[in-house]
Amino acid sequence: MGVSTSQGLRQIEHAECHILHIDMDAYFVSVELLERPELRGVPVVVGSPSGRSVVLSASYEARAFGVRSAMPMSVALRRCPTAVILPPHQRRYAEISREVMSIFRSVTPDVEQLSVDEAFLDVAGSMRRLGGPREIGEQVRAQVQATLGITASVGAATTKFVAKIASTRAKPDGLLLIPGDRTVAYLHTLPVSALWGVGAKTQEVLARIGIRTVEDVAHTPVPTLRRLLGASGEHVHQLAWGRDARRVVVSRPEKSIGAEETFSLDVEDTAVLRTELLRLAHRTATRLRTSGYRAGGMALKLRYADFSTLTRSKRFDEPVDSANALYTAATALLGSLGERPMAVRLIGLRAESLESGGDGSTQLTIDRRDDNWRTAERALDEVNRKFGAAGVVPAGLLASKHRAAEPDDDQPTSGATRARS
Repeated sequence: MGVSTSQGLRQIEHAECHILHIDMDAYFVSVELLERPELRGVPVVVGSPSGRSVVLSASYEARAFGVRSAMPMSVALRRCPTAVILPPHQRRYAEISREVMSIFRSVTPDVEQLSVDEAFLDVAGSMRRLGGPREIGEQVRAQVQATLGITASVGAATTKFVAKIASTRAKPDGLLLIPGDRTVAYLHTLPVSALWGVGAKTQEVLARIGIRTVEDVAHTPVPTLRRLLGASGEHVHQLAWGRDARRVVVSRPEKSIGAEETFSLDVEDTAVLRTELLRLAHRTATRLRTSGYRAGGMALKLRYADFSTLTRSKRFDEPVDSANALYTAATALLGSLGERPMAVRLIGLRAESLESGGDGSTQLTIDRRDDNWRTAERALDEVNRKFGAAGVVPAGLLASKHRAAEPDDDQPTSGATRARS
């Protein structure tokens, strides 16, 4: 059996390139255009029109003006004043993502999901049934296009690192296969920025001694790279020769539900942050109960004025679905940070390690107070379900002075939502 399989694979062209990296093209924009097809071909940016927000995704027409994801929206609008700004719909992105990943898993069970629109696939076990890696990649692209109406780019190679490079250079709506025997020659034509872990600062360090290409890195002694880059020096050298031992790891990312807010003005007042956490806790807990989930843990997220981001997390002794439990944990984490280095631009709260059972019926708890809070919050759910979500709110939110510029709610998702490029 093993000999037969080996012989069969040798007859398949480029069977050594069994690692695929598949990435949707301008994913958030592509999903929005399914509802707004009249905007195809014009500059489109997904995000809030507020000057304090950032670009989540930009169409290729907008990119021609220099608009990029994670760019402040004010800068994007200066570069492309004619851009159409569309608000994000995270729930829809998660729904389409589940269908995308389902298509991937119909090809191979060996899928490592990286985000809502991106994954590595190992198709070694699928080639006898579906053909070589190029054929499989084209089949997946065609199925995504026909089923979902969006496009994907595919990179095929012998390693994850090279497959990722290939998909990036295949964009948009293309496929690039880099054969094993041509991998090193191809890599050595690229700038050093193509290597994982080589950002702007590392590029500057390397440029000081004349290292500007992947080939330059490959021919630099490892001890020299270690002196320049520390422990990552040897890793970068390995990548420069196309060596990447990491395999595709089948991932089942934990589901999560969360919400975050970007303030219209940076906030230094802890009381304001605590009030916003109360709002986010109630918003998140309501969705937990509506979705039938309880959270085994939670995470607090702060983004400072300089865009640096900090996260802290906590596990619960028992899974929870009450805003009081989420708020108590979040404010404890906030207090544990001590003095903050600067004002806060964004604050977020996320319920993690979800498990089904948060249906508002019974929940084991040793804290009677928490059970009382859950009972009160379920009553709030019923009132707001009958009279609208704005009908009843906690008293602590009635006099809130700071309204956030940019609410962002996440529904249960198996991959991290992130700015798309």
